[in-house]
Amino acid sequence: MKLYASHCVFPTPDIQKTAEYYVDKLGFRRVDYLDAKEKHICLYRDGVEFILTQANTQRVFPNRELYGYGEDAYVITESQQELQDEFEIKGVTITERLHQTDYHNLEFSIEDIDGRRICFGIKVS
Repeated sequence: MKLYASHCVFPTPDIQKTAEYYVDKLGFRRVDYLDAKEKHICLYRDGVEFILTQANTQRVFPNRELYGYGEDAYVITESQQELQDEFEIKGVTITERLHQTDYHNLEFSIEDIDGRRICFGIKVS
């Protein structure tokens, strides 16, 4: 048996507003499934997929707020500097600039419109 992929599922108080942010600011393509029994929007960029669902709360509670540390998603990528530059030009909040971690990853982090922290990185050694 093999595991093939994983997708983050992000509940959000305003599914349309969050989807627009991911398209406009982060370069994702969206596919709506708002007529489905469990309404959701799928967001795609390259091999990454995030799934938005309509939350029954008025705000998101990111991992850092709930547990004191940690990202809400970690995306393995290359060309982090180019990606960070692209996001900066589009006005995305960069919470940690590109750096090498003490666990040997080259990464940077952003905060999305709902306050989630998303890290983009790769192992470098």
